[in-house]
Amino acid sequence: MKQFLLIILLLSCVFGFSQNEQLADNYFKRGEFEKALISYQKLYEKNQGNYKYIYKLVETYQQLEQYDNAQILLLQRISKSNNPSLLVELGYNYQLKGNLDISETYYTDALIAIDENPAFSYGVAKRLQDHSLLEKAIIAYKKGMALNPKQNFNVQLARIYGELGNIEQMFSNYIDYIESKPTYLNNGKRAFSDFISENSDNENNVSLRKLLLKKIQAQPDQIWYDMLSWLYIQEKAYNKAFIQEKALYKRNPESLSRITDLALTAINEKDYDTANSIFNYILENSQDIETRLTAHQYLLDIEITNASKKELKDIQDKYQTLFKQYGTYEQTIALQIAYGDFLAFNLHEPENASLFLKESLELELSSFQEATVKLKLGDILVFQEKFNEALIYYSQIQANLKNSTISQQARYKVAKTSYYKGDFKWAESQLKILKSSTSQLIANDALDLKLLISDNIQEDSLHTALRLYSKADLFAFQNKNEEAISLLGKILTEHKGETIEDQALFMQAKLFENTKQFDKAVANYEYIIANYRDEILADDAHFYLAQLYQTQLGEPEKAKPLYENIIFNHEDSIYFIEARKRFRMLRGDAIN
Repeated sequence: MKQFLLIILLLSCVFGFSQNEQLADNYFKRGEFEKALISYQKLYEKNQGNYKYIYKLVETYQQLEQYDNAQILLLQRISKSNNPSLLVELGYNYQLKGNLDISETYYTDALIAIDENPAFSYGVAKRLQDHSLLEKAIIAYKKGMALNPKQNFNVQLARIYGELGNIEQMFSNYIDYIESKPTYLNNGKRAFSDFISENSDNENNVSLRKLLLKKIQAQPDQIWYDMLSWLYIQEKAYNKAFIQEKALYKRNPESLSRITDLALTAINEKDYDTANSIFNYILENSQDIETRLTAHQYLLDIEITNASKKELKDIQDKYQTLFKQYGTYEQTIALQIAYGDFLAFNLHEPENASLFLKESLELELSSFQEATVKLKLGDILVFQEKFNEALIYYSQIQANLKNSTISQQARYKVAKTSYYKGDFKWAESQLKILKSSTSQLIANDALDLKLLISDNIQEDSLHTALRLYSKADLFAFQNKNEEAISLLGKILTEHKGETIEDQALFMQAKLFENTKQFDKAVANYEYIIANYRDEILADDAHFYLAQLYQTQLGEPEKAKPLYENIIFNHEDSIYFIEARKRFRMLRGDAIN
């Protein structure tokens, strides 16, 4: 019983200390230094060996310009302790008083103390660093490492060099640290990402690349290939990254997952040549059927992207060849779904696509595989405007795989199909549920569609403009781009000035981009920016117009002010981070 009471008493004391310390810290953060001083004095009186309280008490005295009180406290502690970190504090206190010669004496004494006992190096260096005495902190850290090789302060040194703008030395220290602790590799990449850009000629990029190439020549360890590959990916030089990834694979030929990920990144950035080379490499080096099927599928997707009508028929033959080679059974279900999509949306044979996928449903599929087939089958039925049948498949997914991501996708498609049908109230009710979807992408799409519907059904009780817009949206889904553009033009003529105008302009601009009518796309985006600057699509118009100037029209100087506008006027935009990155790259910043 006595032991229990003692434990309770000790816990109460610890809790009380914690509360008092938090109170003191809060006073200090709010600038209420007189109150902070009283609190820290009480804490110090009860625990005079706690250096945190000593430093906070000294700092509070200094904030109140009570330098003499800080000096008295420090001299008292120095007389009882041989900790040279206190000499740094005393030197800094003299510096604040303007006695620079005396302060330098104490800094020198603190550094000399490291020679006598290297264990003091971190404490001395950290106090110097905290007071922005960075050159002296470097000396302290280097002394500690030289006198005791077991101490590794390369990360601390790297951060200081970064603050001083000595980026090459910063890279070098991080690399030295990674060499001793390979598990720090990803942290290193995150640190480097603040200092490099997409521009391979950027001075920092060149410095890092030289350091890594030197490491590979001297010590061809896989972490240097990994990091060099990462650098090339930041520069969007995926073909060069592929060379490094092949070198990594040869050293560890167990998995092609890294190479596959690189190929997918290349596809997302529309570097189809590199992606094509990578997937062919995968086919040459993998015997795993699933991996090979994935490679074949992506190779066909790349071919489809820019294929002519004649070439599409050749691609269909390639699908058939693959089915003859691998069969149409459970393991090739992803390829079967891709073929169904190809038949419907590229060859415009939705009936054949539906029949093919309905046969796929006869296989012994898992619940998830079955749901994936039904999701694509529903899309193809929407393509055919067989809305009710599509809704049946989507609803089956919701019933069979409740609360899963694919179930949420199905609910969104139910809402979108109802919207295509003109059943806006039901669509809106489904979208309200999806606003809290665990998938951010689904939640964002649901919110966008809900806002479109709710903004326009109130203005027009007959929903005339919204019905035309949803029909144009359906045309776009069916790859009937010219019909969609024409219908949106009708909305812009007959419903000019109504709530839906900016939405129609934006969708039409995207379709103009898809059909390479870039001048018309520019005109639409500029109209939105000029006339709807305070509306929900203003940041979208700025971003897509900037991207158009940068990537398609070769006019980066026109892109720059558009990205800048997002940075300063649309801080909550989903494009904010990407806009800032692109703006700094176009401006030629050395440091991100």
